Amino acid sequence: MNEIDPARRFSLDAVRKFDAPAENNTAGGMNDVARQVASQYRRDTMSPIMVSGVLRMMEFALLLVSGLAVYFYYVGFFNYLAWQYSLTIAATSFLAVVLFDVTDCYQIVALMRPIANFGRLLLVWAGTFALMALTAFTMKMSEDYSRLLFGTWFVVGFVLILGLRLVMSKLIRRWARDGRMERRAVIVGGGKAAEVLIRSVERQPYNDIRICGIFDDRGDKRSPPVVAGYPKLGTISELIEFARIARIDMLIVSLPLTAESRVLQLLKKLWVLPVDIRLSAHSNALQFRPRAYSYIGSVPMLDIFDKPINDWDSVAKRAFDIVFSIIGIIVFSPVMLATAIAIKLDSKGPVLFHQKRHGFNNEIIDVYKFRSMYTDKADPTAKQTVTKNDPRVTRVGRFIRKTSIDELPQFFNSLFGSLSLVGPRPHAIAAQSHNLLYNQVVDGYFARHKVKPGVTGWAQINGWRGEMDTNEKIRMRTEYDLYYIENWSLLFDLKILFLTPIRLLNTENAY
Repeated sequence: MNEIDPARRFSLDAVRKFDAPAENNTAGGMNDVARQVASQYRRDTMSPIMVSGVLRMMEFALLLVSGLAVYFYYVGFFNYLAWQYSLTIAATSFLAVVLFDVTDCYQIVALMRPIANFGRLLLVWAGTFALMALTAFTMKMSEDYSRLLFGTWFVVGFVLILGLRLVMSKLIRRWARDGRMERRAVIVGGGKAAEVLIRSVERQPYNDIRICGIFDDRGDKRSPPVVAGYPKLGTISELIEFARIARIDMLIVSLPLTAESRVLQLLKKLWVLPVDIRLSAHSNALQFRPRAYSYIGSVPMLDIFDKPINDWDSVAKRAFDIVFSIIGIIVFSPVMLATAIAIKLDSKGPVLFHQKRHGFNNEIIDVYKFRSMYTDKADPTAKQTVTKNDPRVTRVGRFIRKTSIDELPQFFNSLFGSLSLVGPRPHAIAAQSHNLLYNQVVDGYFARHKVKPGVTGWAQINGWRGEMDTNEKIRMRTEYDLYYIENWSLLFDLKILFLTPIRLLNTENAY
C-alpha cells in the first residue's frame, strides 16, 4: 500500500494508553485506541475475487460484441452464415477468457501490470485463434470463414482487451491506495513470530493484504506493544468486537503448531467470526505437502476456517433473495392486506411491529412483523417469551402467530437486504432462557451470525420453531443453524423454502 496504514499512525505512547483504565471503557469492550483504529475501516471493501470475476464477464462481452460488430461491418446483418459466425465468435470469446484464466491473467498482480503482461496476453489471444483455425480445419469449415474478417477481429479484440486492462490497472491501484479493494487482516499473537510474518507478507509485490493491527493476550514483556510498526491493540476478547466493527476479512494466527493447546484456545474464541482464519506456516518446523497450504504471495498458510457464503456465492444468494422475495410479496399481498385490516379492527395500535434483533456479524437490525399483541403489552426486547394462551396476544394475533402470517412483512426485510429468505432465525437482542441470554446458554451461539439471518431456516422446518422455553431447545436450534451454515448451497435454500409451507402445518410450538 502506498499510504500509511491507519494501524501504524498511532505512536508507542498512544498504544500504551490502553494499559491504563480509561474512564469511558466498559468491561469487556475495546480500548479507545483499538476503537479509533477500527473506525478507520468501517466501510466495506471490494473483494479482489469479485473484481477479477466482473472483469472476466466484461472481457467476454467486449470480445463477443467486437467480433459481431466486425462481422456485421464486413458481411451485413442478413446472411446465411450469420448463425455459424455468431456461434464461432461466441465460442472463441469464451475460450479466450478460459485461457486467460488458466494462464493467471486474472490474478491481481497481472491486472495491476498490463504492460508487463503484454506478451502473455498476446500469446494467449493468438493461441485462441490458432485453436479456432485448427478446429475449423478439422471440421472442414475453414473455407467458409473470411481471413480478413478474423484478422481484423484479432487486432480490434486485442486492442480493446489491452485498453480495458490499462484502465482497470489504474482503477485497481486507486482502489488499493484508497483502501477500497483489500483484504483486511489481523495478526493474532505477537512477538518475534509476528514480526517475521509481517515482514514476509509486506515483501510480497502488489500485496492486497492490509494488516490492521495485532492482538495478543500476553503482557508487554512477552509480546511487545509495537511489532514491525504495528500496534498491539488489545486482547483476543477485544479482537471479537474489533473484527466486527472494522469488517476484518482474515485472521492470521502467528503461533507454531507445536503450541497446540494455545492455538485451540484461540480458535474456540475466534471461530464465531465471519472471517477466514489462517495459521501461519511460515516459521513452522512441521512441513506439509504444498497442496496443504494456501498462500499470501509466497507465504504459506494453513486454512483453518473459511468465511461462509463469500464472494460469488453471496451474489447468487442475494439474487435468490430478491427474486423470491418479489414473488412472495406478489403472491401473499392479498393475505397481507386482509391481515392488516383484521389487526386494525381487532385492537388499537399500529399494524406493524418492529423489533431489534441480531443480524449478520452481530449487527443490530430492525425486523418487521404484523402486530400480534396489545400495544400496551408489547415486549420489544422479548425478555418474556410468549407462552400458550398468553394474555398479551390478541385474538387475531393468536391466529397469525400459529400460521406464521405475522412473519410475512419480513419479505420486505429480505428484499431490502437486512434479512435473507433462508438462514438462521434472528433472535431479539435480549431474548432469554431462565434469565440467561441465549449466548450464555450455548457456547459459540454467535457463530449463527456468520451469515445473514433468514425469514425461515433449517431449524424451523425441522420442528425447532416457536417458544424456546428450555436450554435444550436453544442448543438444538443452534446445532441445526450451524449445520445449515456449513452445508449451504442454493439447492439447500430452495429445498428449505419449498418445505416451509408444508412444515408450518405443524403448529404445536407456535403460540
